[in-house]
Amino acid sequence: MTDLAQTSESLRSPSGYDLTPPNAEERARLEADLNPEEKRVLLSHGTEAPFCGTLLGEKRAGVFCCRECGLPLFKSGTKFESGTGWPSFTQPVDEAHVHAIRDTSYGMIRIETQCARCGSHQGHVFPDGPPPTGNRYCINSVALSFVAEGEALPDPLNRGDGIA
Repeated sequence: MTDLAQTSESLRSPSGYDLTPPNAEERARLEADLNPEEKRVLLSHGTEAPFCGTLLGEKRAGVFCCRECGLPLFKSGTKFESGTGWPSFTQPVDEAHVHAIRDTSYGMIRIETQCARCGSHQGHVFPDGPPPTGNRYCINSVALSFVAEGEALPDPLNRGDGIA
């Protein structure tokens, strides 16, 4: 993972996004905005059923952001059809935006992906993807929000994150 530049006010990713975690009040507000399925996946490390996520077939140009905090995670140009039933990507917008955590649940050894800003569960990354990275970020649709190119990014933390 990429080192973060620290300023006196916040943590910034190499691409300039504020990665400062939400404080307790902000976190409570973000979590209150989630529906039960989003809470199960994002907060309790759940997995949505395959082939039913609303973003599986999304093909427009744009950015896939963390559903909880709005941090841009994946560009549409890195999305590919993996046949697994979940949106799959070859690489994140910025390596610093996704934390990789060793996951030994269910008797398996996998790498869980979490949003680097809010820590929400996104999915897993596997070393069986196409070039250029060979990685397959297998992400729950419910963990993401899609922003079409040219539209304002979600900014529930009022960080001024900009345009997709």
